Amino acid sequence: MERTLVKLQGLPVDTFTFEEALKYAAGISGQIVTINPEMIACAKKNPDFKSIIENAELIIPDGIGVEIGLKILGKRVKRMAGIEFARALLAEFSKTSQPVALVGAKEEIITKARENLEKEINGINIVYSHNGYFKEDEIILKELANSNPRYVLVALGSPKQEEFINKAKQLMPDALLIGVGGSFDVWSGVVDRAPEIYQKMGVEWLYRTVKEPKRFKRIFPTLPLFVLNVLKEKFIGV
Repeated sequence: MERTLVKLQGLPVDTFTFEEALKYAAGISGQIVTINPEMIACAKKNPDFKSIIENAELIIPDGIGVEIGLKILGKRVKRMAGIEFARALLAEFSKTSQPVALVGAKEEIITKARENLEKEINGINIVYSHNGYFKEDEIILKELANSNPRYVLVALGSPKQEEFINKAKQLMPDALLIGVGGSFDVWSGVVDRAPEIYQKMGVEWLYRTVKEPKRFKRIFPTLPLFVLNVLKEKFIGV
């Protein structure tokens, strides 16, 4: 299966459907980026981060903002929630008990998330897990590589998780790695995912912002500025 990429604010985005992306990802190694407007804004300011995104082996449109941006540019690409995609890949690799690793979040969060995943997914084979509170990447990277996982989920927040994954994939050429943000919080049961109506509308960020007002400064003005910049890209070419 070949990739077809479109550009959004100068960054590539894959155009697979959810099912196509799942099938494609299960057969490759490397880095999956779940791109959103915040990451695009960060990439504009950080050339190294931009390069990481550009060189990822799969870039899925996570969040309604990316879907809207692509639609403004005349590209009909459906969003796919990163938390759902990461979980679907877990189930896929667990069919054959391929080794999985988890990195990130607080110790109690990752411990509970691991316990829940082991109860809920038949055949899951978690060979390594570590919380996200470490100072030396090299120590964790060495432990991770020694555990030889096929699939690695990293929850350190962006851009730290993408930077960590970029280092890890150099040491583990046969592994598939994905940044999962706050997914461990949800899988642990400590944080509730947004109700289904919010999920279907693609506005889980709104639900989380209402529940956690401190997120407001992070979301705004990033999202409206992103839409404005896409409009400028369409009509002015900037």
